[in-house]
Amino acid sequence: MSNKPFTKEIEKLDPKEDFEKICFLLTYHCFPWDMEKALEFALFRTFAVPSVSRLLAATGAFIKHTRKRYDDTELLLYEILENGMDSARGTIAIDRINNMHGRYRIANRDYLYVLSTFIFEPIRWMDQWGWRPFSTKEKEAILYNYQILGEKMHITDIPKTLAEFEAFNIAYEQQHFEFQDSNAMIGNKTLDLLLGFYLPTWLFPLGKPVALCLMDAPLRDAMGYEKPPDWLIKTIKQSMLLRGRFLRWLPERKNPVLGTLRKRKTYPQGYKVEELGTFR
Repeated sequence: MSNKPFTKEIEKLDPKEDFEKICFLLTYHCFPWDMEKALEFALFRTFAVPSVSRLLAATGAFIKHTRKRYDDTELLLYEILENGMDSARGTIAIDRINNMHGRYRIANRDYLYVLSTFIFEPIRWMDQWGWRPFSTKEKEAILYNYQILGEKMHITDIPKTLAEFEAFNIAYEQQHFEFQDSNAMIGNKTLDLLLGFYLPTWLFPLGKPVALCLMDAPLRDAMGYEKPPDWLIKTIKQSMLLRGRFLRWLPERKNPVLGTLRKRKTYPQGYKVEELGTFR
């Protein structure tokens, strides 16, 4: 693994002491594309919960300004990841998140579920499609990272172990995944946005079935999507597996492409962390 220096570096780190650095290395060096897609699916997965999608639909911001709301969410999380939770910019980002959420009555279990998706969707994605699965140390670092972030967001009753948190994640989805119009409304707007990162609008009808192939049946059902043809699901999954095997032979990304520095149509002149998100 001479071409995987960042994986080797992680092996020397402590998941409790160096969790932020481990998460940074995984996101920007070891699995840059995979982590981004996994976190996109994590966010998308929360829209299958009616209590979440109804709130987003009721506020209107996610429907009227989908790109801005998506960029704001991504940028706030990137500010925390890239600068650290206790940094000046990370602290402002967390304050912005808490200020936005504090205006609404959101159940603690809903907060916990959203937090759990950011832990387990990347883990499951790498198990299926990554060039390697996460190590035990990496999983522990991811868990600890979001436990600390959850505490700073005033979330309570956060499970202590991966097994406990995953059991909660699975039970929550079994209980709360249910189709409602608001799920489809928010999901369709977001899926169109994500497809637009890669395809022109006229190719969306071809791109959408491909995206649906990467979703499990409970998620598709809760979002109101039809199952793609079996041959297409098999083709896409085999292509993803081949991609993962190919990446084993390629070097890890040497120079990170930071999410906060990426050019965005929403903020052509840049942005201030304290101005991200929604306000009263």
